[in-house]
Amino acid sequence: MRKIFLMLLLIPVLGWSQTKNVVNAIRVFPKIDKQAEFEKALSAHAQKYHAGDWKWRVFGIQTGPDAGGFHITEGPLSWEQFDSRGNLGAEHDMDWKKTVTPLLSQEYQSSYSVYQEDLSTIAVGDYSDKIIITHYYPKPGYAPELRSHLLKLKKAWEAGGSTIVVYTAAASGPMQYVVVNRLKQGMKEMASGFRTPIKERYEKIHGEDSWDGWGDFMKHGIERTYSEMLFFRADLSSK
Repeated sequence: MRKIFLMLLLIPVLGWSQTKNVVNAIRVFPKIDKQAEFEKALSAHAQKYHAGDWKWRVFGIQTGPDAGGFHITEGPLSWEQFDSRGNLGAEHDMDWKKTVTPLLSQEYQSSYSVYQEDLSTIAVGDYSDKIIITHYYPKPGYAPELRSHLLKLKKAWEAGGSTIVVYTAAASGPMQYVVVNRLKQGMKEMASGFRTPIKERYEKIHGEDSWDGWGDFMKHGIERTYSEMLFFRADLSSK
C-alpha cells in the first residue's frame, strides 16, 4: 500500500518532467550550384534515418537574411528525450557526412526552443504549410517586460483569429522570443483587410492609445527584430 501511495505522489512529477514542448532546429545552406543534388540527398537521408520521435519537418526559407536555406525541425519532445537522443548511430552520421555535407556551404545553425503555451493561441503541434517567424531579441533585463507585452498581444491575436505559437530560445545564442504566425489559410491572411488591423483590436481590448505602449517598448527594450517567411517542403520531410 505504501508503494502505491509513493507512486501516486510521483505521477505529477513524472508528467511534468516529460512535457513535450522542446523543438530542435538546424539550418543548412546548400551550395548555389548544388541545389538539386542537395534536395535529393536530404530527402533520402530523412526517409532512411528520421522516423518516429526523430522525424523531420523541413521548410524552405523564402525571405529574410537566411533566404535560400532550409530549416529542419525535430520535436516537440521532452528534454529527457533529447538528452537520450545520441547521434542516431554511426551509419546515420556517415550517410550525412558523405551524401549531404559535401553539398553544403560552411554556414550552419542549430538551436533549441521551448514552446510557451500561455503566450500561444494554438497547440505546439497544430501545424501549417506556410509560416511567418518574427524574432524578438530583448535588451538585457527586458525579457520579463517583453513577455508581459506578448501576453497582451495574445488577446489581440485571439480576437482576430490569428494562429500563433511562441517559443523562447534555450541555450541557443542571445535571449529571444520567437513568434510564429501559422498561416492556416495561406498567404491571403497577409492581405490588407483580411483581419481588422492589430492596432484596432489591441486598443479595443486594452484601451485607447494602449498600442503606444507596445511601440515605446519596441524603441527602448528591443535590441533587434526581424521576420521571415518559410514554406513547408513535404517532399524533403520524413514520411
